[in-house]
Amino acid sequence: MKKIIYVLIIPFLFANCEKKQLPVKVNITVEKEKINNVLDAWHKSAAEANFDLYFNAMATDAIFIGTDASENWTIPAFKNFSKPYFDKGKAWNFKPIERNVYVNSDGKIAWFDELLDTWMGVCRGSGVLKKNEDTWKIEHYVLSLTIPNGNVEDVIKINKEKDSLFLKKIRK
Repeated sequence: MKKIIYVLIIPFLFANCEKKQLPVKVNITVEKEKINNVLDAWHKSAAEANFDLYFNAMATDAIFIGTDASENWTIPAFKNFSKPYFDKGKAWNFKPIERNVYVNSDGKIAWFDELLDTWMGVCRGSGVLKKNEDTWKIEHYVLSLTIPNGNVEDVIKINKEKDSLFLKKIRK
């Protein structure tokens, strides 16, 4: 009888002893530093017209959204658009003024917003990065012009005709 009990009980005991992977403790401060380094190097590579370094910071299926409503670029399209600027030895020089970086609890996804000093004045960039193995890649980036609240009505008037044409085209 004892043998039967052992045969019935032992599998239940071992069933609860499966190896469970303990969560890896993520050092958010270290990950934020890595992300800041990626973003700073990315902006620097544009300022130095280093095409390969610039695009190697981005995932192969990344999206870049520019300031124009029509600019929703895949990487191949963005490379095609950008190449002439890089080839001239001067792409764009966006200098971060302020940046906030956020990392999810498993340390694999991050998002950020930044203010930039650019030739267009102060712009805002925001985006998402994903960590593959030990490398952070930019998955999505949005560049926006900043408009003081007191100037919004003026900008609406300036954009009215072009916005109307754009909406007509996109709604077809």
